[in-house]
Order: sequence, then C-alpha cells, then structure tokens
Amino acid sequence: MLCVVQRVLSAKVTVKGAEVARIGPGLLLFVGVGTDDDAGKSAQLAAQVLKLRVFEDETGRMGKALPETGGAILVVSQFTLMADFSKGNRPSFHPAAHPDLARPLFDGLVAALEAGLGRSVETGIFGAEMRVDLSNDGPATFILES
Repeated sequence: MLCVVQRVLSAKVTVKGAEVARIGPGLLLFVGVGTDDDAGKSAQLAAQVLKLRVFEDETGRMGKALPETGGAILVVSQFTLMADFSKGNRPSFHPAAHPDLARPLFDGLVAALEAGLGRSVETGIFGAEMRVDLSNDGPATFILES
C-alpha cells in the first residue's frame, strides 16, 4: 500500500457536486492499493499513521501523534498512486489492485484506523470520481509505504 499523508487544517470530498465527507484539523490520507497487498499491510499502515508524530508539541517541534491532538482523519482511495511510468509518459495501472481486492483492503485500513483512534474516520467514496479540497497545514506532506 502506498499512502500520501497530508497534515491539514481542513479537508472535504465532493462527489457529483454533493459533499460526502469533511474534517477539520487532522490528517488527509490518499491511499493506493497494489496487487501484492494484503490485510496485514492494511493493519501495518493504520498503526504507522496513528503513531506519526507530525503535529507540534509545546516546544514547537513535531512531537505529537494524531490521537494526542484530537484531530480527525479523512481517507481517500486513489489508485493513480500506483501508476507506473517506466515505459513512457502514459501511466500504466497494472501495479494497482483490482477493485475486488482493493476495496476490502481499503475498508480494512479504515476499520483499523477507527479501532486505533476509538472513533469514526471520514472517507471518500471508493471508486468514485471525487473532488478533494484541502488546506494543507505547514505544508506538511509525507509518503508511507507498507
């Protein structure tokens, strides 16, 4: 799994003009699922995200993890993260998992995040064409791979 993590002041997702998810301060996750991914990688990624110390502590350094801040999480599926440009300028999506495999792993990631956080996590709509609006805080953007 490949995950782009953005620390945000706010983020929202709209589908066909209707807002489907919104968060205030927290983390926006763009998640790509690969053909070799499994449930273990979903759990590993969730644990990693919840431990990231990317929020300012009392000294102004990145020393706090999301659960310490009370922040929210918005998770958006994004198969295009798995694009392969090794054969030219047009992306190949062969490394991306088929939706039949990707959907349960994406849902497993969300469930693991909710279990670790102890509250619900917002999501976009899997497989939909979405519009994501965000206010990046920092900017602070990180790439994780499990």
